[in-house]
Amino acid sequence: MPPLEPIGIMRSPYREKFAVPRQPRLVPAATAQIQLIGEANCPESVRGLEQFSHLWLLFLFDQNLSAGWKPTVRPPRLGGNERIGVFASRSTFRPNGIGMSAVELQGIRQEGNQTWIDVGSVDLVDGTPIIDIKPYLPYADRIEQAYGGYADSEPTPTAVQLSDTARQSLAAHPRAHEIEPVIIQVLAQDPRPAYKKDKPDEKEYAVNLFDLNVKFRVSQSIITVTAIERF
Repeated sequence: MPPLEPIGIMRSPYREKFAVPRQPRLVPAATAQIQLIGEANCPESVRGLEQFSHLWLLFLFDQNLSAGWKPTVRPPRLGGNERIGVFASRSTFRPNGIGMSAVELQGIRQEGNQTWIDVGSVDLVDGTPIIDIKPYLPYADRIEQAYGGYADSEPTPTAVQLSDTARQSLAAHPRAHEIEPVIIQVLAQDPRPAYKKDKPDEKEYAVNLFDLNVKFRVSQSIITVTAIERF
């Protein structure tokens, strides 16, 4: 059996695993690009793809492959306290380290010899290897009667506000209008460890998005962006 070879590389605003949304579509403002590579990098490989509104992406959890896996995990949706089987979860630590996401297709571009696929509502770290792309078929992939067990409903977002200092720093960025909704939607998912929720927390956290280090604190169920620094 031949080894899996990536057909593309994800270029996204998420510079690290921390604060990546736990599922696609939770941060609709986050857009990204798939850079096709190798033999897949050609206009012929995406011919007809523009007919579809959404795509399935299969990818590798490349940052976790060396960490191994265990038969049981602690899903954040269960507060990080209850163990269930790895196959009853979407844990990033899996026997073969393969993930899948349904994303919005926003466009296909050809720049010289490089083919790009623009996508939206992504939940992949920058640099993630893409191993396959398939069109999303509503008649086959959408199941009206489906139910989702312990994760049946979308998580309730947390209120997010920017301090005056953070807002002033962001205003100086040339892409501020694009970046601000991503920051708000990412932090609204409360990326802290699940056991931290609903408990006093004096720690200041930071997440790398785009070319920014975004610092924040959580108090009384409100996330406040305290500072935004350029790399």
